[in-house]
Amino acid sequence: MTDPRTPSYAGRTPLHEQHLDGFGTVRVLPLDAAEDAGEIHRWVSEERAAFWGMTELTRDQVEAVYAHMDTLDTHHAHLVVKDGDPVALLQTYEPGADRVSECYDVEPGDIGVHLLLAPAGAQGARPGWTAALAGALMAYVLLGLDRTRIVVDPDIGNEKAIARFLRQGFTAGPAVVLPEVDLPDVHLPEKKAQLAFLRREVAFPA
Repeated sequence: MTDPRTPSYAGRTPLHEQHLDGFGTVRVLPLDAAEDAGEIHRWVSEERAAFWGMTELTRDQVEAVYAHMDTLDTHHAHLVVKDGDPVALLQTYEPGADRVSECYDVEPGDIGVHLLLAPAGAQGARPGWTAALAGALMAYVLLGLDRTRIVVDPDIGNEKAIARFLRQGFTAGPAVVLPEVDLPDVHLPEKKAQLAFLRREVAFPA
């Protein structure tokens, strides 16, 4: 069923729009912290999203996190919509301005990505669905933003996410410990992560 707030999504100018035969139309929209906080809060509150690190936050705290992110030039949040329905939260960031830069040698053209998929709908898991969606998002990040390499840093214990990235063509990097960040506007606990990388020429060979 289409979300009743779909018209608000339709009114936003997409950063990327792509139609995939047999799948649907994927649109990458700027996240609206106030308008989207309720949806995002529902996703991050579920136990399945424990590795996202926001299960204990209230809706207002989720809104505050993304309102703060909206003030940054280096970190960006996006709502991913498929055929009018919200299906994922995509965050991109400059690795050189992130704690991950302390754990690997950042190359020009690198971009960091965090991806949280919405819970499966009434249809349940659908074979090939995640791969199709990821393909559209990689097109946005690597081609639309003209980047040469994606870096991801899933929690070392998030075996499902790590396996998904490897299936999508990522190459595993080192296991690292991301240092704690304790600033007035943001606190991130220390995190044991598995780095993985995807080069543009691998995802989109000439």
